[in-house]
Amino acid sequence: MNEIEQIQTLINGEQKKSDMAVLLRDEPNFAAVLKVGGLIEGAIIEKTSKAVHIDLGLLGTGIIYGRELMDAYEILKKSKPGDKILGKIVELENEDGYVELSLKEASRQRVWDQLREKQKSQEIIVVKISEANRGGLVAPISGIKAFLPVSQLAPKHYPRIEGGDKEKILVELNKLVGQELKVKILDMFPEEEKLIISEKEVKNGEITEVLKHFKVGDIVEGEVAGVVDFGAFVKLPAPFQNNDGSSATESLEGLIHISELDYKLIENPQEVIKVGDKVRAQIIDLEGDRISLSLKRLKEDPWKNIGSIYKKGDVVAGEVTKFNPFGAFVQLDQNIHGLVHISEFGSENKMKTALILGQKYNFKIISVEPEEHRMALGLADVSDGQSEQKKEE
Repeated sequence: MNEIEQIQTLINGEQKKSDMAVLLRDEPNFAAVLKVGGLIEGAIIEKTSKAVHIDLGLLGTGIIYGRELMDAYEILKKSKPGDKILGKIVELENEDGYVELSLKEASRQRVWDQLREKQKSQEIIVVKISEANRGGLVAPISGIKAFLPVSQLAPKHYPRIEGGDKEKILVELNKLVGQELKVKILDMFPEEEKLIISEKEVKNGEITEVLKHFKVGDIVEGEVAGVVDFGAFVKLPAPFQNNDGSSATESLEGLIHISELDYKLIENPQEVIKVGDKVRAQIIDLEGDRISLSLKRLKEDPWKNIGSIYKKGDVVAGEVTKFNPFGAFVQLDQNIHGLVHISEFGSENKMKTALILGQKYNFKIISVEPEEHRMALGLADVSDGQSEQKKEE
């Protein structure tokens, strides 16, 4: 390059900078676009093995070269001069005066922008489960691995494994690999390439509509679908019409909490209920997409007439069935239990020394609250209780 060409190149470079300054001053929209990280569209001017030049119109000429050209090989291999492509600005103006672009980054950013719109609009997406792990399921969405946590599965697919054995849960999750599920985007972290999806969110909307057919106090019939430590899930048929007029065929599920299974104290729900049992229950709460049910509300309340059987000051025999930090539970008959408060002993260790699980003792009734289903007991003559037990044996 001779001296005259060098001077001309310098003048052209300065002119470009001047033109750009005017453009950014007079066209604020360009200022918003023309920044590192911004997306910009242009037409291919020429393709070579070393670079691709892009016509950006008033914004100048873009270039894709080096590592970015290698990364964009799959995108560019079928393109030709005149084709429009979208690029992400890597550098506003390099030493040669070009706007450096990245097609791979543009493609990635466009995908995340589209996913963000889907999340905002709560769009339902159909995904195909590709793999399972102990925490949940994985499904690809627009080339990104989306994670569906176990907690975000719909009730129909939630693995109800007694004791929460992770290996057994994984076996159940693997049954969903290859299946298509409807999901919504719950959260996203583009910088970490993390996308969290939820099947439960889709079902929640459907369930909320169906729940309009129910009210607290309704009596429903269903089948026990699962029994867990804290209660039992009951499948309820939903023979209603959807918003589009079609028949709702999927069942709903309600939860009977362990405290609503029976009036007696229950340690393990499987003592009183099994999977496959047909039950009749009462709806006691409707909150969001949750249905709370009760079996005991349809039974005669044994505490209703307790005053004629147990009175304050009576000394009664009862079997110690459970210890907790508040005291000892005592079973007086099939349905009635009382609590001996920890203060009667002074400490948990002293309580467990004074009383033995499964043995009967004499206790004094301190108070009875039928409406609260509570009875407070105090220690009577423990030795007499032990003597009575020995005589019974």
